[in-house]
Amino acid sequence: MAKINSFRELDVWQLSMDLVVDCYRMTESYPAEEKFALRRETRRSAVSIPSNVAEGHNRHALNAYLNHVNIALGSQAELDTQIEVALRLDYLKTPHLPTFAEKLTRVGQMLHGLQRSLEGTKGRR
Repeated sequence: MAKINSFRELDVWQLSMDLVVDCYRMTESYPAEEKFALRRETRRSAVSIPSNVAEGHNRHALNAYLNHVNIALGSQAELDTQIEVALRLDYLKTPHLPTFAEKLTRVGQMLHGLQRSLEGTKGRR
């Protein structure tokens, strides 16, 4: 397995960055009264995912990295929930929603895989 020198090389970081862009575009159509509520929280959760992957990777300490991956997993669940709230409130009517949902699920799967990998490394120390 090749050594990863930068968080930018991580597939989970790349896909979650795509998710951020999609999220910003999707939430643009939220009602004005949601500008500082659900829209901001949804975007914050989306940005938190790649941010925590990057920060954890750059900590160069296994426990810190694992902690940041766990935070990213929490943000992924938050984003999933916030999108569900928006759907129930009829704020989202985008044809790209199924693709977004697939990406969100895939990011969660990748984060769980990274978590398992880091936990396995921890046991070999």
